[in-house]
Amino acid sequence: MNKGLKLTDILVTIVIAIVFGIVYKLWGPLYYFVKPFGLHADQLIYGMWFMAATVAFLIIRKPGVAFLAEVAAASGEFLVGSEWGLEVLLFGVVQGLFAELVFAAFRYKRADVLVVSLAAVGSAIGSIIMDYYKGYIEDLALWNLSLFLGFRIIGSILIAGVAAYLLVKALEKTGVTNLVRPASKEDYEALNQ
Repeated sequence: MNKGLKLTDILVTIVIAIVFGIVYKLWGPLYYFVKPFGLHADQLIYGMWFMAATVAFLIIRKPGVAFLAEVAAASGEFLVGSEWGLEVLLFGVVQGLFAELVFAAFRYKRADVLVVSLAAVGSAIGSIIMDYYKGYIEDLALWNLSLFLGFRIIGSILIAGVAAYLLVKALEKTGVTNLVRPASKEDYEALNQ
């Protein structure tokens, strides 16, 4: 299987990213709605902002897709009027890079729920690093910081890991993913029977 990105792969990744860019923009008000509930409940839904990378990789399954998808989704969110401005692009780059590193660690050969969840955690860690440099999380008390970090990681696993995996599995059942994936060796062998 050719691991390089073809134009079709890039275009499908961009379409996925545009959809998630719009979802990211729509997710912002929900995030601010949940925030007043306290105890960092907003961090449990933060994982949505990592989902473009994991969904795109699960569909395309090639190097560079997770990074491209997250950066393009952040760009889309910015273009439709993100309340965070250009900052979303920096977050997109870091979150996409950390997800991509996880997929690279598994040599892009595994696309199970564990690896996807680890990629989601990678994105969460990237976002936490960015938040640290924004200068507000180091002021939290240890119990509060633990809650913040724990909820963000749990939210990323549930949304960008498990939910992304289930979403793509549902898409696979419809056959739509077969349109963008090359035929496997097993597919060719099945034709010879």
